[in-house]
Amino acid sequence: MENISILIVEDDMISREYLYEILHGKNINILMATTGKEAIEVCRNNLQIDIVLMDIKMPELDGLEATKEIKAFRPDLPIIAQTAYALNGERVTILKSGCDDYLSKPIYREDLLAIIQKHVYAHKGLGSI
Repeated sequence: MENISILIVEDDMISREYLYEILHGKNINILMATTGKEAIEVCRNNLQIDIVLMDIKMPELDGLEATKEIKAFRPDLPIIAQTAYALNGERVTILKSGCDDYLSKPIYREDLLAIIQKHVYAHKGLGSI
């Protein structure tokens, strides 16, 4: 099976490790960033990235602003928002910012894999994750 590349953008170490544990060993190259600014640079320097898991609430540059900047030069790159703040109307705001989909924390393994399947594997005509 073809490898895919995922960028995990998460300032919380435990959340980063949790996502890594779900994804490692599945023919997935995993890149990490801890800030929105770092995520932008990683996306500029790694055109092989197939999908971004973007935390929304981060210091320095939040996930929504980072998404807008990434979409300016990689408009077709799927960016999946992940947030602990699942307030009414937030989903609409997140999707309007350029994110392609949304995961509410806590993130469940099955939901994460289904989102990746939907936005990467199915889109590229690959098998399943």
